[in-house]
Amino acid sequence: MARPVKKTPDEWRKEILDATKMLFASKGYEETSISDIMDMAGGAKGMFYRFFQSKEEVMHVLGNQMFFENNPFDTIKERNDLNGLQKIKSLLVLNQSDAERNQLNIQAIPILKDSHILAAAVEENRRVLTPLWLELLEEGKNDGSIKTEYTKELSELLPLINFWLMPTVFPATEEEIHHKYHCIMDVLDYMGLPIFDDEAVSFTEKFIADISEKGGNEL
Repeated sequence: MARPVKKTPDEWRKEILDATKMLFASKGYEETSISDIMDMAGGAKGMFYRFFQSKEEVMHVLGNQMFFENNPFDTIKERNDLNGLQKIKSLLVLNQSDAERNQLNIQAIPILKDSHILAAAVEENRRVLTPLWLELLEEGKNDGSIKTEYTKELSELLPLINFWLMPTVFPATEEEIHHKYHCIMDVLDYMGLPIFDDEAVSFTEKFIADISEKGGNEL
């Protein structure tokens, strides 16, 4: 009888992440258990805890992995035909068009009510996204397409906007989230960053409907 193939730690980790991604997509975060994940990955439940402390942690790791595998900032940097402002507008559309990652982010909404998870997510956004936003904002300021004295402040503000809209972080009805969104548009316009056009608004309308539905039980 052939012996089972022994997997390396990296292979086990990948198997667990792949199984998690498939199950979250098919069953949803809340309906997926660690036992479900390990049944699909083909290992004992204890193997899960060799790599991750909780289902929340694997959700966080998976989200980061999906971002870096298809980083919209890297794609936009290569667009030499666009100025800084056009790059930012295209970035927003490209980011919102990533249906798979957005679906995972929607499923993560309920766990943001955990203050430790929220703090980790905010820190990750600050560490990763703020420098990327600052680079694009400085490019737009230098080429004249963005007229602002607040590039540093905007680079810190932009990664926080989604958290402000989340009803599990700041409880709000769908109507109130729409009002917040219009507030954000006005603030960014005032600060010299007019980034919301019809295409961006269309994506945002769907985003607001999705987060309102997912976070509705928390209101």
